Amino acid sequence: MSRTKTWVDQPSAPAYAPPPGAIDAHVHVFGPEADFPFSPKAKYHPEDATPEMLFALRDQLGFARNVIVQASCHGTDNAATLNAIAKSGGAARGVAVVSPDIDDAELQKLHDGGIRGVRFNFLKRLVDDAPKDKFLNIARRIAPLGWHVVVYFEADILEELEPFLAAIPTTIVVDHLGRPDIAQGPGGADITRFVQLLDDHPNIWTKVSGAERLSPQGAPFDDFVAVIRPVVERFPDRVLWGTDWPHPNMEHRIPDDGTLVDVIPRIAPTAELQRKLLVDNPMRLYWPEQLG
Repeated sequence: MSRTKTWVDQPSAPAYAPPPGAIDAHVHVFGPEADFPFSPKAKYHPEDATPEMLFALRDQLGFARNVIVQASCHGTDNAATLNAIAKSGGAARGVAVVSPDIDDAELQKLHDGGIRGVRFNFLKRLVDDAPKDKFLNIARRIAPLGWHVVVYFEADILEELEPFLAAIPTTIVVDHLGRPDIAQGPGGADITRFVQLLDDHPNIWTKVSGAERLSPQGAPFDDFVAVIRPVVERFPDRVLWGTDWPHPNMEHRIPDDGTLVDVIPRIAPTAELQRKLLVDNPMRLYWPEQLG
């Protein structure tokens, strides 16, 4: 399998300056493969995207912390994610992918290593199996640790997934808004159904990220802003944001991280909304012990 690169080496400097303490709440690390091999089941084989590269980007874009989400190419071996957290000097926490048969001692080790959530992936092009019953068992076991569940799916299976989501006994964070069809516009069926999900389930949050994936128009992402700004304004205490660096599977449409940062004040147009999106909300999930 050939190795692919999905990021720009020198992203533009964003015009927008995030508030002090801002958190990029959705990033990944890849390898380095020599130390942390990819899963034999990996559906993609990226170039190394190391912790040092991630932290340099964090500083360049004006963020203070990262939330590192286990990438599917590493399967359920969270060693690369844990390594990056350990190297962050306390400025990163993480979301793991775990095997259904993980024992409590291993869960505690992940917690001690900075993991604060577990991710369930329902994208068939990225994973072979997504067993809802086993996922629910994991969700019940992580609840006492104070962890949350991150769920990644596409809009066409939301109706099918809703009973499963309703059964999860902890906070849920939906990646990239459940990937609605942005071309449908602000009143489109996909985003309307997703907003109804959030209305119906106060424990469900979402990441208002993925402009580079969801926008048919591309930068400066006017279509994404039109659809997503109302979501941020409606649910200001249940939204997170992240660059998604190093942008897995985006080799044919590699985004400039600086332009992604400049979307933030357009979807969160006030200083209060920006602080909730970038500081207050992610702190509640990932560093609650540091809140007053």
